[in-house]
Amino acid sequence: MSKTAPRKILVTSALPYANGAIHLGHLLEYIQTDIWVRFQKSRGQQCHYVCADDAHGTAIMLRAEQEGITPEALIERVSRDHQEDFSRFGVAFDNYHSTHSVENREFSELIYRRLRDKGHIATRDIEQMFDPVKGLFLADRFIKGTCPKCQTPDQYGDNCEACGATYTPAELIDPVSAISGATPEVRSSAHYFFKLPDFADFLQRWINDGHVQPQIRNKLMEWFESGFNEWDISRDAPYFGFEIPDAPGKYFYVWLDAPIGYLASFKNLCDREGLDFDSYWQPGSDAEVYHFIGKDIVYFHALFWPAMLHGAGLRTPTAVNCHGFVTVDGAKMSKSRGTFIKAATYAEYLNPEYLRYYFAAKLTSGVDDLDLNLNDFAARVNSDLVGKVVNIASRCAGFINKLGGGKLSTHCSEPQMLARFIAAGDAIAEDFEVREFGRAMRRVMELADEANTYIAEQEPWVLAKQPGREQDVVDICSVGINLFRQLMVYLAPVVPAMAEQARQFLALDSLDWHSRHDIMFDHEINKFKALMTRVERDRIDAMIEASKEDLVEEQKLKDAPKGPLADDPIAAEIGFEDFMKVDLRIARIAKANYVEGADKLLQLTLDLGGETRNVFSGIRSAYAPEALEGRLTVMVANLAPRKMRFGLSEGMVLASANEAGIYLLSPDTGAEPGQRVT
Repeated sequence: MSKTAPRKILVTSALPYANGAIHLGHLLEYIQTDIWVRFQKSRGQQCHYVCADDAHGTAIMLRAEQEGITPEALIERVSRDHQEDFSRFGVAFDNYHSTHSVENREFSELIYRRLRDKGHIATRDIEQMFDPVKGLFLADRFIKGTCPKCQTPDQYGDNCEACGATYTPAELIDPVSAISGATPEVRSSAHYFFKLPDFADFLQRWINDGHVQPQIRNKLMEWFESGFNEWDISRDAPYFGFEIPDAPGKYFYVWLDAPIGYLASFKNLCDREGLDFDSYWQPGSDAEVYHFIGKDIVYFHALFWPAMLHGAGLRTPTAVNCHGFVTVDGAKMSKSRGTFIKAATYAEYLNPEYLRYYFAAKLTSGVDDLDLNLNDFAARVNSDLVGKVVNIASRCAGFINKLGGGKLSTHCSEPQMLARFIAAGDAIAEDFEVREFGRAMRRVMELADEANTYIAEQEPWVLAKQPGREQDVVDICSVGINLFRQLMVYLAPVVPAMAEQARQFLALDSLDWHSRHDIMFDHEINKFKALMTRVERDRIDAMIEASKEDLVEEQKLKDAPKGPLADDPIAAEIGFEDFMKVDLRIARIAKANYVEGADKLLQLTLDLGGETRNVFSGIRSAYAPEALEGRLTVMVANLAPRKMRFGLSEGMVLASANEAGIYLLSPDTGAEPGQRVT
């Protein structure tokens, strides 16, 4: 019988925006996708998982300006931070790229030209709000005013958070630019549009052909009933993005080139590893393409994206898999309550694999929201992973080492039970395939219960005290270790770090899906080490408090003066006596490091000539750590130490800032560490 050729599968997750940190709401999607990809690879499929930072748009341009750095410097830093966060949570991309890339520019221009040449692009003048101070057209999110329906102030330009009404920015009462505070002007500009109505018949067939979940299909049908509008795909300069070919001063709207980033990231991978890009993306391809996204962006992925691909002569996705939002303790994630939790903050206090398992245990193939109930989170991880799965290995390993010389039995005393565990892999595999992870985890835990019941009934700890029963103990515990091995094969896509530790303990080459058929006879195992510890409530509480601290730090940055120092008001006068209380010292930067979990901080070890101080400084956007080591600077040496969640900060270095950047103060040549500045 010939072996079936592996499937060719390309998988993507939505591109995180390069304007902020990854949080638990984001992680649901990447963990869900990563579990599915790891399962496919475990089964021997040719599966590639790609992603990228969504790096264009007005918001990124404005944030870079606010920080006094270039957009390119901002997106490079955020990309590094994003990849560190994903790595902490075991999300293993085959390629992580950026929409601000050569490949993405080429594909954006290619698709646009093909659509234009086939008559699917229109041009017409539209009226928009214009900020006369900043000199740019304003998207709805950058306009605020009073709701025209309920008169609630400080509402965005497209909808009211108080009454839910939708409207145009022109309907706002007393609109202002959220960027400068200026009153917007109405100006006219030529815009480019993708003629989405041209693809209505195609999209209806595509949606009804099983490419989206039933709940999503029903939602999309509402848009068919109300009719499609042409999609505005251009923005005016200044804008951080790609200029539209043959249209000076006009740029592709960020949502035009964002999904094209999937193609760009995969092309980058293909060029690096010698893969055939066209065999995945040409019409009629036998490859499978899956997008995992949140339900809030289904409009772009299930209407615009397949229409663009089809119009440009490329294949469309096999499926667009949507998920719901994350709530915490039954409510929307909240910064003030400390439940808006950044990935880095979580990882500082809790094992990321706890979250991977909890998400898996609650995920279905549907689009319902997933609640992270923190009490249930601790109870379920402790009960399932620690109390059931790890417990099997910890109960049995000691007896194997003590009575069996570290070797398992040469035979299996419970072949039927072991065969049942192996056969269960087929149903569990089907659950993984259709993204019913919660059902798969229930099946695995039912097996774990059966294994624990078997060990409890056999009581090897009792038999071990009876002379001549040593081999019986080894036989029982060998069955237990083989059952544990089966469970770890099934759990490996969910908790890969724990599975790797288990593989090393079991002294196996692999825990891939097919390896479950190989029973371990006369097999030597290693000494058992704890694979996972219990979730402690005090660690959860500390994480919540740290998340509240994150909010305080963000608010300080938000409230800090912006723009050149020349534009800032002079501070209130102080007396000479007060000024003399400030102890300014020359310091040599002995060591500089990035601060894990902090977007703006560097950790500096300052040498004051025989004394060292630890200082956290918000200069990360301007300096790489290696460029600072050995440099002299000026510090406030008698500032009261400040306790931060990263550690104790024992002073402050002096720097200036303007729109161009941040500048660390340095003394003239000849100054020595420890000298007082007078």
